[in-house]
Amino acid sequence: MQLDIFFSICQTEVQGIIPSERQMFANFFEQLAAADRLGFGTAWVAESHLSCEVQKRNPGAVIPHFKGEIGLNVDLLQLAHVVFNTTDRIQVGSAVLNILANGGPIAHAERIRFFLAMHGHDPEERRRLEIGFAAGRFPFINVPYGVVPRNEVEKAAWSVVRGKIFRHATEVFLRLLRGDILSSEELEPITIRRSDFRTPEDWAKVVGARGGEAAEELTLPSFYRFPYLRIIPQETALDLLRLTIGTHEADAQEFANRFLPVGVFNLSITSPVIIEETNRRMEEVFHPDGGPWKRSYMPRTVLVFINEDPGVSRQERIRRATATAEEASANYWRAIEGTLAPERVRTAVNNALVGDGEAIADQIRERFHPEDRLMLWFDFNNHDSPSVVRSMELFMAAVTPRLQGLVVR
Repeated sequence: MQLDIFFSICQTEVQGIIPSERQMFANFFEQLAAADRLGFGTAWVAESHLSCEVQKRNPGAVIPHFKGEIGLNVDLLQLAHVVFNTTDRIQVGSAVLNILANGGPIAHAERIRFFLAMHGHDPEERRRLEIGFAAGRFPFINVPYGVVPRNEVEKAAWSVVRGKIFRHATEVFLRLLRGDILSSEELEPITIRRSDFRTPEDWAKVVGARGGEAAEELTLPSFYRFPYLRIIPQETALDLLRLTIGTHEADAQEFANRFLPVGVFNLSITSPVIIEETNRRMEEVFHPDGGPWKRSYMPRTVLVFINEDPGVSRQERIRRATATAEEASANYWRAIEGTLAPERVRTAVNNALVGDGEAIADQIRERFHPEDRLMLWFDFNNHDSPSVVRSMELFMAAVTPRLQGLVVR
């Protein structure tokens, strides 16, 4: 089992306090240094764009009750240079890079190749850059970059079309990243079908927007249009890159692996049935250049609330850890949705790793496969950086020894 760590750098209100940006980054670098010292494998860093506070002024704000910024890292590549220059062992990854925003898939592919050229300039450098990529969590981030319906048909079908646009972007991103010469004329057409929609009524709205002419499928104009091009530099260290796609759509996961080896992000709350189905399917479709599929190619986020307070009973330590988990989860869902949803809180706590070292070790053995890869999340709704570092230290001191022979360090 591989143990990674996830950093949110989430500047939200906790107990009435929103730290400054400077303090948030100071917390991150303190925790990063600890993660490197303690032996975590990869530091996965959340990425976001544009102010959540300002988006609340607009119609249809997606998180109108959220106070602060959901993430302060806007450029994993710039951050990665700092991480590699200030640490000894830890690798770094994006969780996740939005390939639709900030110039789109061409710009992102070029920036990554250039980063790898610089990163790999030292022949002794063997630490990987892990790029998790997706279409972005919130639509307001993509709108300024033209990811909006272009006509009434796309408006009616937008819930499906935006997924097709991400598929288009995935092809552009991966083919250019591997060094192809490419024109948009070579891209797979964007086709929407009756079967893509949840109900016949949803498809009827699309047909109506087209003028009422019956059809089983429609082909849309290419979203990206460009003549033949190839990005530079070409001499770059692609062996120092690992890719992971952030989507639950099986078709998109399989499509990405037509071009390069691409792993899959998943959550600890994903049902065991889906996890096993995904692993079986990826064994069949994983790009051959990546070798045989491994479960570690599917990193899984999991919240951690650990308590090892001395001088109290084990039952009290577990109670305190559970209370912390419930408070953090309640604060998060209240911020995201504006109301407290008890079922959301219960679900979050039940799927987190909660308790003392012994309890958490038992939960890991019960819920995860020995070859899984965990992205442990310690800074969730917690701006007390020494407390976060202490939780990381407790995990390594009180949990991993109980997983003897299970954890790869």
